[in-house]
Amino acid sequence: MQRTSSAALRLVFAALVAAAFLTVAGCGRPPAATVAETAPVQPVEKRHPLTGEVVSLNAARKAATVSHDKIEGFMPAMTMEFVVAKGDLAILKPGQRIRAELVQGANDEWRLEKIWPDDQQTKAALAASANALTQDTAMRGKEAYREIGETAPDFTLLDQEGRTVSMNRFRGKQVVVNFIFTRCPIATMCPAATMRMLALQKAAKEAGIADLELVSISLDPEYDTPGVLKDYAAVRGIDTANFSFLTGPDAAVRQLLAQLGVIREFTGDTIKHSLATLLINPQGKIAYRADGSVWRVGEFTERMKKN
Repeated sequence: MQRTSSAALRLVFAALVAAAFLTVAGCGRPPAATVAETAPVQPVEKRHPLTGEVVSLNAARKAATVSHDKIEGFMPAMTMEFVVAKGDLAILKPGQRIRAELVQGANDEWRLEKIWPDDQQTKAALAASANALTQDTAMRGKEAYREIGETAPDFTLLDQEGRTVSMNRFRGKQVVVNFIFTRCPIATMCPAATMRMLALQKAAKEAGIADLELVSISLDPEYDTPGVLKDYAAVRGIDTANFSFLTGPDAAVRQLLAQLGVIREFTGDTIKHSLATLLINPQGKIAYRADGSVWRVGEFTERMKKN
């Protein structure tokens, strides 16, 4: 792509994305059903921020024992057992530092949600990457959007196992990247995008295309923790040997969206967004992109064969 035409191409791209965005239904949780006036009032769950260290795991009770720090105004430091989701239970490890939300539910049930790694090394890596992306977007200014032929932005996020993953890890491989979120209920949006990625994974394998990595980055990192992504992949029977689901600081996700030309807008519980799927070649350059959730798998496999 010639740089002399980049401004015109950006204007065309912006117009296409804007048109698509205007026709996209917001993705969010379905509206709650109307409740009869005689229905009993459900107790309000109480939530508290929690930090601590995983002591042990009990698969039979679907629980993790955590030695947690003092919760200001609520509970002194102590060691307790908490119910956790299946995805969290699968990736937590004894000795791991975490942060989470302690939820005091009905019948005195205590569970942990929104569980994140909280060790210094992980936090430092994520913060440094987010800061670098923010600075890079600011320096690029109006040129923040990366066109076909440009190097893809670097990043560090967390995968569905809670491990830090850098874009540099995929150098030397062909990478297909898209953006989704796990709560999206619109069949023609994120669910369709994931099905396309699965079809591509199968087609590439059948075509003998090696060194392929598929990457789906969450548009909703506040909710999509590593454990939630782990559940998302497991429920769908996804082979994650070369398919990573990534999440992390919203600051980093915002910069990636800006640089890769994806629109996201929060309206209450609804996320309005556009969709894009990008092919990045082994040299780390953007080789191709398809906008929307309906793209031809064969187009990607044919281009991969030429890289």
